[in-house]
Amino acid sequence: MKKREQIKRKDNVVYFPGIEKRLTDKGLESLEKKKFNEAITLLEEARELDQDNDDILIGLVLAYFEAGSFKKAKVLANEMLLKGIGDYFQMVDLYLTVLIQLHEYQEIVSTIEVLLEEKEIPPEKHDHFLTILQFSRRMAENRQPVEVEEEIPSEVQALNLLSKNNLNEQLLVVAGLAEKNIRPYLEEIADYLKDETGHPFLKTMLLTLLKEQEINKELVVGKFFEKKPFIPTELPEVRVHPRMIEVKALLEDRLESENPGLFENTIGMVERTFFISYPFELEPANPSAWAAAFHILAQEYLGIEPEISKIASEYGAEPKEIEQAREQIEIIEKISYPNI
Repeated sequence: MKKREQIKRKDNVVYFPGIEKRLTDKGLESLEKKKFNEAITLLEEARELDQDNDDILIGLVLAYFEAGSFKKAKVLANEMLLKGIGDYFQMVDLYLTVLIQLHEYQEIVSTIEVLLEEKEIPPEKHDHFLTILQFSRRMAENRQPVEVEEEIPSEVQALNLLSKNNLNEQLLVVAGLAEKNIRPYLEEIADYLKDETGHPFLKTMLLTLLKEQEINKELVVGKFFEKKPFIPTELPEVRVHPRMIEVKALLEDRLESENPGLFENTIGMVERTFFISYPFELEPANPSAWAAAFHILAQEYLGIEPEISKIASEYGAEPKEIEQAREQIEIIEKISYPNI
């Protein structure tokens, strides 16, 4: 005779046997269909009933990640690593991806250094982690000028960025430039920056490295079907872009104390958008219109029906400008970041 499944209770609520599996299946299905907030709701319910299920937890980390809830994704991924849940190096990769989104480069450095000290990294993944470590070290050093050898070697191995179809390969190549003299590669980097097939995220990384190494040569950058010349040394720091700072301040005034969860999601979207679009100044110029657009989209992503006219009034922005900003944010959100 088949043993009955144990009935589960929580706060005097009785759950039917197998309910966690149904919630998990529906949650993962929603994740696959890119209904991220629906997936979060279902998987969080499943987690209440089955705390250490690999499928539930990995699905929930991915759902948080895709919905822009990077801090929640970080906490859960770290918890899984500490408990040894899931494939260890799959979870390390996922954790590092989340940290990159949060720009927590020092944490990336610390994590990888521990793995190297303990000789835990499989040989086939050693170069992968080492290049990420090198890039993160440079990013964590507050953009201090890099001392580089001025002598250019007679033979320089080509980067072949445009010939690599895999974004992961391109990311590792770019990250590997962090502790090299970038000057021998300027011609190839210039080609990548102006080519429309180059990923906007990687172009921002390259511009950051060029600025770090004090490259004052004019280079053409192509993003979103627009091309403009820029001189890296004259660009603002990507993390303290003036308009981004203004937009974040406006959102902080209205959301941080009133709705911390919404504020966290909105700020994540702001940082993604300005990182991907850097160094272009997108229209409209009015920071209030951008703040309102981010506020509206964040509410929609969380399943909240926004009161658009009320939000426009609160920020003192024109609906036409808000819509213009919103359209560009949605385009950039679809591009997102390449996965490690």
